[in-house]
Amino acid sequence: MRHLLLALSFFLFSVTAKADKYNFFIEAKNLFDMEKYEEAKFLFQRNIVYNPKDASSYLYLAKIFKIEEDKRNEEKNIKTTLLLDPKNEDAMYILIDIELERSNFSKADELSKDFKKICLKMCEKITSIESRLKDFERKDAS
Repeated sequence: MRHLLLALSFFLFSVTAKADKYNFFIEAKNLFDMEKYEEAKFLFQRNIVYNPKDASSYLYLAKIFKIEEDKRNEEKNIKTTLLLDPKNEDAMYILIDIELERSNFSKADELSKDFKKICLKMCEKITSIESRLKDFERKDAS
């Protein structure tokens, strides 16, 4: 009987823990949408503690760090997002933007080719990327 109670307790703990993990992300996303970035950041980080492979939490942390103008942490979280989810269009686009801001146009061009292969929802962004790359080529040729 004692083993049955322990098994039941463990099961209930597991279900509750999984529900908490999910709730951290949902609550953090809601706070992010309400522009309560500091509170959202805390919950995204907490979600990562319980679910270290949650690419979405890293993506939103990167977005918060961009708002806070913390380039190092923005890039670190974007790269982690792409490591966990290589086909994440949003993260790939942000990384391209980071490389364009750095004037690392060869890397941005390489990433844009990868972006073209994976894009499903954000394909309209390709035009913007190509336009920025062409502007650089024109300035470089002058």
